Amino acid sequence: MHKYLTKRALHSFLSLAGLLVLVFFLARLTGDPGNLYLPIDATLEARQEFTEKHGLNDPIYVQFGRYVVDLAHGDLGESIRKQRPAIDVVLEAIPVTLSLAAVAMIIALLSSIVIGSLAAYRPGGVFDRVASIASLAGASAPDFWVAISAILLFSVTLGWLPTSGMGGPLTWIMPIAILIIRPFGLLVQVVRGSMITVLSSAYVKTARAKGVRERAVIFIHALRNAMLPVITVAGDQAAGIANGAVIVETIFGWPGIGKLMIDSIIQRDFAVIQTSILVTAIVILSINIAVDIAYAILDPRIRHK
Repeated sequence: MHKYLTKRALHSFLSLAGLLVLVFFLARLTGDPGNLYLPIDATLEARQEFTEKHGLNDPIYVQFGRYVVDLAHGDLGESIRKQRPAIDVVLEAIPVTLSLAAVAMIIALLSSIVIGSLAAYRPGGVFDRVASIASLAGASAPDFWVAISAILLFSVTLGWLPTSGMGGPLTWIMPIAILIIRPFGLLVQVVRGSMITVLSSAYVKTARAKGVRERAVIFIHALRNAMLPVITVAGDQAAGIANGAVIVETIFGWPGIGKLMIDSIIQRDFAVIQTSILVTAIVILSINIAVDIAYAILDPRIRHK
């Protein structure tokens, strides 16, 4: 298992390194920050002073080399817009995104396990058909379209919920609901399919023959063995929720890392763009490694790879 995890960690590091190289060069394609932060009639001396202060006067390969050296020393640069270390700006926003994503993922996972298991109990029944239609619709729905439609219905038309901002409990409802829809739809289908296979296995039939309660058969004996594919998909969806938070936070005005990332791209704040993507990538890769560990614990065959 140690060899397996070492290999996964190495792959994650290489992916992260490639991402940072790509982000560094793509960020500079957004344009010169001086055109945003300096007046239109700024003198040539003022522009030169601005570029020298922020290290933008050197060739791009020199800028990249300096970035790599600074990164190796733990220096992620300074925000042009806020005149503060970029890591401080990002660390203020990341807890908002993580709390939103964690609540959404927990609700999506628990509800999908219950509904998927109940749907698998009587395949083809009324509950199974309703659950399948609802889950397929959720898995296919575009996040941005659902978010805008929800604002139009619940905020503009009915006036039940606030359109944007982070505050009281009501401001959490729509962002969490939007983030839940897709992972819930996919997980219900995975739980249902896996449970149908497990419930037809010999050991489940033996448990029923011994008089074990049906609830215990479904949620203890069958569910534990059906969780392997569910864990894999849940890990992917947890990473997907972190990515989906970019859209949701932007639409609903949540001060998380997703909105910070979009604002920084628009404002050409290179250090914050690079740092926000770095932190987000580390979170996603950590989730994937955690899923691999959980998978290895549940499936002994993985431990010996």
